[in-house]
Amino acid sequence: MFSLYFNRIHYILRKMSAPERAIFLVLAATMIVGFLGTAYKLNQSVSVLLPDKGGSLYEGIIGQPHFINPVLAIADPDRDMTSLVYAGLMRQDGMGGLVPELAERYEISEDGLSYTFYIRKGVEFQDGKDVTVNDIIFTIEIAKNPIAKSPMRAGWEGVEIEKVDDKTLKFWLKRPYAPFLENATMGILPKHIWKDIPIEQLSLSELNLSPVGAGPYKISKSSKNGSALTSLTLNSFSNYALGEPYIGKIVFNFYPSEIELLNAYQNGDIDSISAISPQNLSKITRRDGDIKSLNLPRIFGVFFNQNEKSVFLEKYVRQALEMSVDKKRIVRDVLGGYAKEISSPIPEGSFGALKLPESEFNPDKAKALLEKNGWKFNQEKMLYVKEEKKQATKELSFSISTSNAPDLVRTANILKSSWEKLGAKVDVRVFEISDLNQNVIRSRKYDALLFGEVVGRDIDPFAFWHSSQRNDPGLNIALYTSSKVDKLLEEARGLVSKEDRAKKYEDFQKEIQADAPSIFLYSPLFIYIIPKKINGIDTEDIVVPSERFANIYRWYIDTKYVWKILRKNS
Repeated sequence: MFSLYFNRIHYILRKMSAPERAIFLVLAATMIVGFLGTAYKLNQSVSVLLPDKGGSLYEGIIGQPHFINPVLAIADPDRDMTSLVYAGLMRQDGMGGLVPELAERYEISEDGLSYTFYIRKGVEFQDGKDVTVNDIIFTIEIAKNPIAKSPMRAGWEGVEIEKVDDKTLKFWLKRPYAPFLENATMGILPKHIWKDIPIEQLSLSELNLSPVGAGPYKISKSSKNGSALTSLTLNSFSNYALGEPYIGKIVFNFYPSEIELLNAYQNGDIDSISAISPQNLSKITRRDGDIKSLNLPRIFGVFFNQNEKSVFLEKYVRQALEMSVDKKRIVRDVLGGYAKEISSPIPEGSFGALKLPESEFNPDKAKALLEKNGWKFNQEKMLYVKEEKKQATKELSFSISTSNAPDLVRTANILKSSWEKLGAKVDVRVFEISDLNQNVIRSRKYDALLFGEVVGRDIDPFAFWHSSQRNDPGLNIALYTSSKVDKLLEEARGLVSKEDRAKKYEDFQKEIQADAPSIFLYSPLFIYIIPKKINGIDTEDIVVPSERFANIYRWYIDTKYVWKILRKNS
């Protein structure tokens, strides 16, 4: 039939004169274009553009993971991988809230003492085994075990677990604890894989680098250079509880320093980077990425270890050191303005934050405060000393320990310069982050520690400032002790009313400022450069850097047109 019509058209064209053929062909082309345009518009009117599966993302990270394990993860590379591989009862939504993940729904009793979770039907681990209440109880019991030294332990202390059935469990609290739902974001370990690992061998298990979870992505390949992990390839998990992610593959390359990370980005080896110094943004010449600055409720400061260095037992010394620090300079020169200076353990804008007077930058007043309290400047040693009867002469000399993150190294050097101008001898000690965590912080072997604390979405300073948390795995890195603060934090935990809790936290901050156990420096914004080809990112508020992946299962690169009537089935 088609050949017959073609032959007839060909015959007619042969009978036409050259001008007639030209007019005919122009009219025919116009009709065809018009028809196609109309068809396209019609298709557009009855179709909708939707995300489609496919594409890949290559991201670079400073440092390498050692514990891809929700119970042990403590460093940012650990948390990054854990947030992708594992799933919890709840998940962060990237907008400051939480959504059910493994849980289908949950109920909270009116008195705030019990939480009931109902597990989704059909959820499974990446090896095909079902996720049950037994896995959840197993994971929490490990976190609670002091031998495991889990950073998650404090949140589960005193919590009792009741198994209702294989898909329902209930948590019982001794007293109301408003931030409890945050605990439910902890990833769940598969009991059938971990049950034979002795608790004292947990951190040594090879499973920490070849994990199986129920999260949106599963590890399919790892590369090493000797014993050092250099990259991990993750593929989307088709049976993820919230739906298979659109982006099919994510490759993470690990770099020992920011310089190497930036070089890899500039060379096109990776598509996205994070945790870079603000001052390095101007050095990036690539223009195919979007710079996102995410709200990060994290504080950075100097935490004094009075047990390790007796000179810090004197409050006047701690106060003089703070007066010698120009926080505005640190925010400007180190962080490029991507931070706010702080004077409190709870940053401005967070729940319970109290607007306290800014710390005074006055080096001359700092020297006067030292001299008023018995310190004298020794011209020969070029530092302050203090002589006391029947005691050895004290020198204003100490070290600052911090990680090899460029921002912290630069901050540490500014502090060193400032304090040496005051009249102190200061040694800066820089460690790779895992080494700092394992061998310095956990053992509390530091004079002063320049470090960050993750304040959290629903504030609970208990783990950072209660005296019971002074020893590992507690996070009271200032080794601070105050019966009044202990009482305030204990009472705040038990209050259901947010207004009453906020008042307790205000009183807590006043006590901390009066005691000066630390110097609070700044609260940063998190900088994340992501390729423009990635769509679906609506994250604004994160607590830890790994939460930039909160809604990664909704990110997409490819798209497709689907008829509106078929949308529900697409």
